[in-house]
Amino acid sequence: MARVTVEDCIDKIPNRYELLMIAAQRAKDISAGAPLTIDRDNDKNSVVALREIANETVSIEELQRSLVMGLQKYVEVEEPEEEELEIMAAERELADLDEQFSGLLPQAELEDSMQIHGADDDAMDLDETGDDVLDEADDVLDDDLAGDDNFDASDDFEE
Repeated sequence: MARVTVEDCIDKIPNRYELLMIAAQRAKDISAGAPLTIDRDNDKNSVVALREIANETVSIEELQRSLVMGLQKYVEVEEPEEEELEIMAAERELADLDEQFSGLLPQAELEDSMQIHGADDDAMDLDETGDDVLDEADDVLDDDLAGDDNFDASDDFEE
């Protein structure tokens, strides 16, 4: 800091601590890629920041504002996205409908209508049902075709 002394900047910012904080903020801004308002002349960022403050080429109020904002600690509250809001609204609507319709059927009747039959009940499995239907269809076809000697099944199907 041969060319710039703190005394050159004290006229602009009388508090040395505040001067230090503002100059450090400007040096950080320069490091982050902020444009320079004076020639660098091979100086470091801290010296360039002090020279800018001494020459009043930067707004001290703006530096103070950015310094305060950088030091503030706050918890950023993430607002839900539109999709999340739509999902939450749909869930609330379903809950309201559930409350409205919950008293219409007695609980025992509701459970009976929702009962799922297991394999040990009288209900047939899907595989067994499909096999039975196919067997019956084959029997009917065989009975119908038994008397027709001129029947050719290849005429009905194209490959």
